[in-house]
Amino acid sequence: QVQLVESGGGLVQTGSSLRLSCAASSGRFLNNYYMGWFRQAPGKEREFVAAINWGGDVTDYADSVKGRFTISRDNAKNTVYLQMNSLKPEDTAVYYCAQGFKIGLQYRAAHFGPWGQGTQVTVSS
Repeated sequence: QVQLVESGGGLVQTGSSLRLSCAASSGRFLNNYYMGWFRQAPGKEREFVAAINWGGDVTDYADSVKGRFTISRDNAKNTVYLQMNSLKPEDTAVYYCAQGFKIGLQYRAAHFGPWGQGTQVTVSS
């Protein structure tokens, strides 16, 4: 079973950029699985942020990040990235990655896993 490690989070100001990475510390990404980024703010449920298919030619984004975030992957390196630009205070959360499935038109945390430990992103106003 793949084990994932997220990195790249930090404390930044509004309007800044960060690039998150998610690497497989053991195992590998599986064919035909999506890789997804989710985030969880204190007191809130884990929510979908972005996803990318195995071939990298299909990407989906939550409306709240569309146009600001870009997901990409390097299957040879078993790594997926999330480039986050124009960060806002409401982007503050712990960001997690996992592999899973798209069910219908939605990406649900329940259909993704196993989860890494996450990386904290804090955006100050």
